[in-house]
Amino acid sequence: QVQLVESGGGLVQAGGSLRLSCAASGRTFNAMGWFRQAPGKEREFVSAISMTFGNTNYADSVKGRFTISRDNAKNTVFLQMNSLAPEDTAVYYCAAGLAPGPQYPWNYWGQGTQVTVAS
Repeated sequence: QVQLVESGGGLVQAGGSLRLSCAASGRTFNAMGWFRQAPGKEREFVSAISMTFGNTNYADSVKGRFTISRDNAKNTVFLQMNSLAPEDTAVYYCAAGLAPGPQYPWNYWGQGTQVTVAS
């Protein structure tokens, strides 16, 4: 049974940092990544990484502030989020799929973790 389990969300002041983790079990994946959904908005791509080659992909809105990384031994991906702003407030979802880009299929999803940035 495939599971993606996120952790690390919470409440932080603007300008602060959070680190999200996503541990996968049941199988390994070509790519893992993060999406987010703010209230009243559609889910959007945040970042992804190739678990094989390590190449990364970021949404323009988070470039230079967020860093995605992986630990293949633990089948885990991380999202270091710095310089957080209120507009980063959303439920963050871990996903696993074919390749590290929003245009590819993402077939497995975690339950989501809330990130709230207070102004």
